[in-house]
Amino acid sequence: MKGFDLIILGAGITGLSVARQKILSSPDCKILIIEKEKQVGLHGSGRNSGVLHSGIYYPTDTLKAKFCAEGSALMADYCEEHNLPILRCGKVIIPTKIEDDSQIDLLYDRGVLNGASVEIISQKELKEIEPEANLTVNRALHSPNTAVVDPHLILEKIYSELKKSGVTILFNEKVVLANPDLSTIETNNGNIFKYGHLINCTGQYSDVVSKIFNVGCKYTLLPFKGVYYGLNKDSDIKINGLIYPVPDLNVPFLGIHSVKLINEDIYFGPTATPAFGRENYYGIKGVNIKDASSISYHLLRQYISNKQGFRSYTHQEMHKFFKKEFLKSMQSLIPRLSSSDLVESQKVGIRAQLLDTKRNELVMDFVVERVDNTTHVLNAVSPAFTSAFSFAKYILNK
Repeated sequence: MKGFDLIILGAGITGLSVARQKILSSPDCKILIIEKEKQVGLHGSGRNSGVLHSGIYYPTDTLKAKFCAEGSALMADYCEEHNLPILRCGKVIIPTKIEDDSQIDLLYDRGVLNGASVEIISQKELKEIEPEANLTVNRALHSPNTAVVDPHLILEKIYSELKKSGVTILFNEKVVLANPDLSTIETNNGNIFKYGHLINCTGQYSDVVSKIFNVGCKYTLLPFKGVYYGLNKDSDIKINGLIYPVPDLNVPFLGIHSVKLINEDIYFGPTATPAFGRENYYGIKGVNIKDASSISYHLLRQYISNKQGFRSYTHQEMHKFFKKEFLKSMQSLIPRLSSSDLVESQKVGIRAQLLDTKRNELVMDFVVERVDNTTHVLNAVSPAFTSAFSFAKYILNK
């Protein structure tokens, strides 16, 4: 049986960042990372759009507010230090309904308090930044420092650095049993490891893994599928940066928007429709019968109780499954978009959204629970990629 000072489960951006931070503070620490896939960041981290958020959306007393702006700056510095591409394209946030106008002040105040660079702009200023953007009212928000990076290159760079630092990384391996009293775990391949401390960063499976340690038993993860359309290469529509709507702040989703990737390709999305498996990216592939049953049950409870306005939100999102309705929603941001401008794409992700089953509510903030010598990161959703370097410090000190 091999022993390690620190064992990290999951080689997505959170797990890799925790290992990186630990090596920076304790170079001699003996670290093992266990990853169930054949490579790093195959799910949430690698399917991320690459936007470095500035910290506008989050209430000031949340972990997301605490780590987003600092994490964005640290990630941008990392890219520049290692000659990784970064596109500082900026973002505008637009009210699509008259009643959203008051949210501009709320989001502006939050952004300022959270350390974001943000300004309220007029219709004229918006047209100078994004000529194609629609404005229902006479003002919008502008986040000039919002940037886009390449998640795959960042993940590979951190992975490469960790290997050089002596971190052991095992692929195609996952925890199936744990003995917290002995501080040991057993994997699907029959390997047994002893840990001084263990950190669960398994993303879409974090609730399953935490329950192996009898932690976080009131939580479950609900997967929501995010589908994107691409902008037709022949389109004459020109988009300079990122165009977002003022979101519904009762739910943890930002609404469909335009995204510019690091290669300057434009995508529209993501949707947020329930998926019936944690890896149900395409068709019925990845559908898990046991998961589907549990997901359906919890979604029905949410729908009936209508907590956080979930019922009306569900109706809106289900309509976007159809291209015509998706287009109509995007036209509230970019009126000149037509059906021919939207092309189907293979860009799709799963948002593993945490549900508090006791309160029957979608959890809005990051959740980290520590019991004895194990720590469990249970809700590392957006802006987890942006916040990763800052969030890692907190996880290690939790």
